[in-house]
Amino acid sequence: MARPRKPLLSRERIVETASALVDAEGLEAVSTRRLAAELGVSGPSLYNHFRNKDEILDAVADAVSAQVDLSMFDEDDERDWRTALHDWAVSYRAALTAHPNTVPVLARGPGRRPAGLKVADAVFGAMVREGWPPAQATYIGALMRYFITGSALGSFARGFVDDESAYDPADYPHLGQAHLLAERQQKVDDGAFETGLRALLDGLAMQYEALVRA
Repeated sequence: MARPRKPLLSRERIVETASALVDAEGLEAVSTRRLAAELGVSGPSLYNHFRNKDEILDAVADAVSAQVDLSMFDEDDERDWRTALHDWAVSYRAALTAHPNTVPVLARGPGRRPAGLKVADAVFGAMVREGWPPAQATYIGALMRYFITGSALGSFARGFVDDESAYDPADYPHLGQAHLLAERQQKVDDGAFETGLRALLDGLAMQYEALVRA
């Protein structure tokens, strides 16, 4: 009886395995030696698909970018620019918060990553199509990335300990409920994101009205 063949090594398998390592243990867990061991192959075989660790991490980050919904920026989509930005921001943040350890790589920008460049292209193209000048469309893409990646880098609510004694009213008279924030993390962080996103879009809407009246 023939022995079962090992699955062929591919870029997809390498990225899938590296993504799992990053999600579980962080970016530092990824090395060519560790990946080779996880995949059951020799280290040099990875170099048939990626030149180095940085290329692997770029591919991991791009796999996250590929999860972001861009349908709202299609030319035949009926959502206005403000609704499109809102829906995209929600989808983008969901992808990042599902893979928080990858956010530092994504925060550096798309570089040469195809999915990341498609995100940038879709946002810029849609804003220009809606009447924003190219420079302003660039600023919008940048500020949205700052806001979304920043919100995914850490949790405000989780930054407070759940020990009520840590918040002596003599020292912190307004933090009597701070020990409850950690257990309400998702509600607090989601609410903060929506509040900030609405404020950001309100500000852009005011600029847009001034633009179309000019």
